[in-house]
Amino acid sequence: MKNSLSFVLFFFTIFSFSQTKILSWNLQNFGKSKSNFELNHIASTVLDYDIIAIQEVVAGYGGAQAVAKLATLLNEKGSKWDYTISDPTTGNSYKTERYAFIWKTSKVKLKGNPWLEKKYNLEIDREPYFATFEINKKTVTLVNFHAITKKKQPETEIKYFKFLPQEYPNLNLVFMGDFNCPQSHSVFNPLKKIGYTSILQNQKTTLKRQCKETNCLASEFDNIFYQTNSIKYLASGIISFHTKFNTLDEARKISDHIPIWFEFSIN
Repeated sequence: MKNSLSFVLFFFTIFSFSQTKILSWNLQNFGKSKSNFELNHIASTVLDYDIIAIQEVVAGYGGAQAVAKLATLLNEKGSKWDYTISDPTTGNSYKTERYAFIWKTSKVKLKGNPWLEKKYNLEIDREPYFATFEINKKTVTLVNFHAITKKKQPETEIKYFKFLPQEYPNLNLVFMGDFNCPQSHSVFNPLKKIGYTSILQNQKTTLKRQCKETNCLASEFDNIFYQTNSIKYLASGIISFHTKFNTLDEARKISDHIPIWFEFSIN
């Protein structure tokens, strides 16, 4: 009996260590405008995940400081976290931004230096931010992205994503972030044809200005795309953080997007 229990505990430990939970969140204008209360709420929301990908970090003063503050708050809650912040994006952008990754050092290890996409930085306004993580002696490269707005036609830049797996043939790429475009759009078909699939289908991820009864979500913009032959899907979903607030106006001070998450293991 004792040996059986030891085996079960050993199996559970190995299994839980091989699983990774990533969270992606457009934190709308993430910088000095976020209060301590809002930063604490964000920290409590993301605490149970292993890697956090953030979009829309303010490029100027306050953005990097907000990421550092969030990492400090997470460190105070029990686990050790580290973070990396991109340089400001360099494309033809009407709104340059930064990206960030924050991760639990006990679960994942950053490999090498993260980088902003170099080849398509003129074609893609806010060029994506790549970071390679080692998980249980295997690696995955997360590609953090915030597309131009829907009225500016994000498909005109998303179409270049089909070239990135060829550009980095030795990397296990996972595309994540705010695409301002639903996964059903034909622009994603080339990625799907080479084995990518999205974690969410028909799932809205942005907040309305006002709820209509219990319907508070507006558009299918945020998603994560992964290679089915190299990543094993375990679970995914959204976090309806706005339900913790009395009004949508209060929730929207944190963001007009809800976080999305993906639990997986690497084949």
